[in-house]
Amino acid sequence: MTEQELFYLLALQRVDGVGDIMAKKLLTNYGSAEEVFKAKPQQLSTIDGVGSALLKNMQDKSVFDKANSELRFLESNRIKTHYYQDQNYPERLKHCFDGPVLLFSSGNIDWNNCKMISIVGTRQITSYGTEFCRKLIEDLAPLNPIIVSGFAYGVDIVAHQLAMDNDLQTIGVVAHGLNQIYPKPHKKYVAKMEENGGFMTEFWSTTNPDKENFVRRNRIVAGMTEATIVIESADRGGSLITANMANDYNRDVFAVPGRVTDKYSQGCNNLIKTQKAHVLSSAADLLYILNWNIQAVSKPVQKQLFIELEPDEQIIYNYLLRTGKELMDIIALQCDFPIYRISGLLLNMELKGLIRPLPGKLFEAI
Repeated sequence: MTEQELFYLLALQRVDGVGDIMAKKLLTNYGSAEEVFKAKPQQLSTIDGVGSALLKNMQDKSVFDKANSELRFLESNRIKTHYYQDQNYPERLKHCFDGPVLLFSSGNIDWNNCKMISIVGTRQITSYGTEFCRKLIEDLAPLNPIIVSGFAYGVDIVAHQLAMDNDLQTIGVVAHGLNQIYPKPHKKYVAKMEENGGFMTEFWSTTNPDKENFVRRNRIVAGMTEATIVIESADRGGSLITANMANDYNRDVFAVPGRVTDKYSQGCNNLIKTQKAHVLSSAADLLYILNWNIQAVSKPVQKQLFIELEPDEQIIYNYLLRTGKELMDIIALQCDFPIYRISGLLLNMELKGLIRPLPGKLFEAI
C-alpha cells in the first residue's frame, strides 16, 4: 500500500458513521478510499446504508488533518499496517465480516505460520491454570504454533511468557494504540515479545484502553486464530465473550474442565456442558480435533534406541505392530483404554518417535 492510499484510508476511518462494515462496502464499490472521497453525494446515496447524515459527514475536511497526524506517527515509530485485502493481513480474519479494515502491528510477526491459536482466560489465574497452560504449551512447542492472547493480567500474560520460554512466536492483541502499554507493569515483556512476534491493534495512537475497546479487541483474537482455548474463567468474563465470538466465526473452541466447586472453572465447565467447547485435557485433544500432525516438527523426532515403554504404551505399541495401522477410536477399543486416556498416550508415543499419525486419524508403529 502506498503512502497516499494509506492516507485516504485513514481519513475514511475518521469519518463519523463509517465503521468496518460500511468501509468495506464503500471500498468494494469504489475500489479505493481516495475514489470514495471523489464520489459525488448522488452516487454515494445509492449504496445501501448511506443516508443523509453519512453524506454530510463525508464533507468533513478535518478527517484529512487527523489522517496526516496518524500517518506521521506510524512512519516515525515504524508501525506496520495491514490492509484487509493484502497478503500481510491475518488470513482467517479476512473471512470475518466485521474484521478490521486496517490493522497496525509492531515487532517481527511471521504471517507464513498457519498454526495459530489463542489462549484466554481469567485475570485471576490459579496454580491449576498456570500448570495446565505450561504443560500445554510445552507439548505443543514441537509444532511451532503462534500463541495469541490479549496481554492482560492472568492467563494472557502467562501464555505469552510460556510461549517465549519455549521460543514460540507470540502476539499480543491490545485494546489501545501502539503508543502506550497497558497494563503498565507488563512493559518489561515488550522487547522480548517483539523479537519473535509482537503486538497488534486496530486502534489509532489517540485511543486509550477504554472498557468498550476490549470487547472489540476480543473479536480479533477469536477471528485470526484457528482455535480459541479457555484455560480458566468464572461464569462471566471477557474470555467467554471471546469463546462465543470464536463459535460465531466457526472456529474450534476448547475449554479446560475443572471441579464444579472452583469459581474459575465454572465458565469452562459451562462451555463444555452447553457443547460450545471441546474438552481439553491435554495437547493431544487439540491435535486430534485440529488434525495437526506432530511430524510437522522442524527437526523430525527419531526413535530412541532401547527406549523404556510405560506398560500402557507397550500394549498400544504391540497392538500397532500386529495390525500395521489403525484408527485412534479402534485402538482405544481394542486396547481397552478410555478415549481421553488414549489421546495422551498416543501423543507421548509420537514425541518418543514410536508411532506416527497418518491421514484420516490413523496411527502406525515406526
